[in-house]
Amino acid sequence: MAIATLVLTVLGRDKPGLVEQLAETLAAHNANWLESALSRLAGQFAGVLRVEVTAERRAALEGALAALTDLTVSVVEGGAEPEFTYEFTLSVSAHDRVGIVKEVSQVLARHGVNVEQLSTEVASAAMSSESMFYADAVLRAPAGFDADALQRDLEALSDDLFVEIGQDE
Repeated sequence: MAIATLVLTVLGRDKPGLVEQLAETLAAHNANWLESALSRLAGQFAGVLRVEVTAERRAALEGALAALTDLTVSVVEGGAEPEFTYEFTLSVSAHDRVGIVKEVSQVLARHGVNVEQLSTEVASAAMSSESMFYADAVLRAPAGFDADALQRDLEALSDDLFVEIGQDE
């Protein structure tokens, strides 16, 4: 029996019961919910899921997901995982400014680093009430990766940028 691995993106106006609708639809088609990241942002519910379903049930599942009235669901075929040998965490904080995510992501790309998970927020600094940007990430890099060089390149972006790189356990 062939198994299809699917990645779903879901979006809808946040309200109680959205996860239940999604879970019921998946269960009704014997799809196995493997992993997910779900959030509420600006009144919207957004998520990414990885599921497995038999090839025979895939079309029916996709039709049922498309028929959900409270969620817009996109489905793509899961792919092969890239080969990375070094997993680590990254924490960044700095005064908030337009383009900071672009600058950090450009440095990561130059070093061949893959973003596995990224969480960002802007919050008021405790003492000054200035807007501060905070990011936490789980990253992967190829063999030969130089964490010290990455840290130097990130810190060179601005004088107020604080970078902490840690080995993921």
